[in-house]
Parts: sequence; C-alpha cells; structure tokens
Amino acid sequence: MSSSVNLRSLMDTNKLTGPNFLDWLRNLRIVLRSEELGYVLDVPLPDPPAVDASDEDQKAYRKHLKDSDMATCIMLASMSPELQKQHESMDANTIVFHLREIFDEQAQSERFKTSRILFTTKMTPGSSAVQYALKINGYIERLVILVFLL
Repeated sequence: MSSSVNLRSLMDTNKLTGPNFLDWLRNLRIVLRSEELGYVLDVPLPDPPAVDASDEDQKAYRKHLKDSDMATCIMLASMSPELQKQHESMDANTIVFHLREIFDEQAQSERFKTSRILFTTKMTPGSSAVQYALKINGYIERLVILVFLL
C-alpha cells in the first residue's frame, strides 16, 4: 500500500486545472494502473446484472462498480474545485470522456507540434546515428501516447 500512497501523491501535486490535462491524465493512468483500477477509464460501467444472473456476474459487476467509485474519488480529489463541481455526479469513464471533449483541442495542438518537430528533425553531420534514432523514437512514442490518451 505504501507504493500506491506515494504514487497518489502525483495526483496531489499535479491537480487538473485545464491546461495540464494531458499530463494529469498520464499521471492518473499511472496511479490507477498501480492500484489495478486502470480498466475503468476504458471500459464503461456495465448495466446491472439481472436478478437471476450468476454469482460470478454479480460479483464482477460489484467489483467494477467499486473500482469505478475509487477511481472517481481519486480523479475528483485531483481536480480544481471548478472541475470537481462539473464532474461530481459522473463515474470515472464518463468523466474522462467529458474531459476529452473539453480538452481535445489542446491534444490536437500538441500532436501537431510534435508531428512538426518529428518531420523537420534532421541528423546533423558528425552526430551520432544512435542519438538521432533515440530522438526520433522519442517523438514517435510521444505521438503514440497522445493518440492513446485520447
């Protein structure tokens, strides 16, 4: 539990204010993954199981509901008060969907800037091919992350 407490401190020091959405979402995914809750951001909360559903289905639903509630609390606690008020009645998956809609323009801009740098970066004569490849790979990985986050 001590490692998750330390990782949760990422969310305390990097509260979502708006302009930092991508960094906040990256940190949130790290924290939720460390607590085995990351799936709630990608998998919507299922409908409640039927009354005659198996115990396994009932248990899986309750676990997802509990995990979503925990993720929602972590998310809300790491937002500015204004954003908390806007999202306090939503579950974790819905919050991320809504925030993506709000901040998609920011991500598009960052993807554009990273793409522009990637496509204009040239290896300087006499420099290391390995260093150049690492730099290019870093830009590509950043683009993958930006697409994955949104």
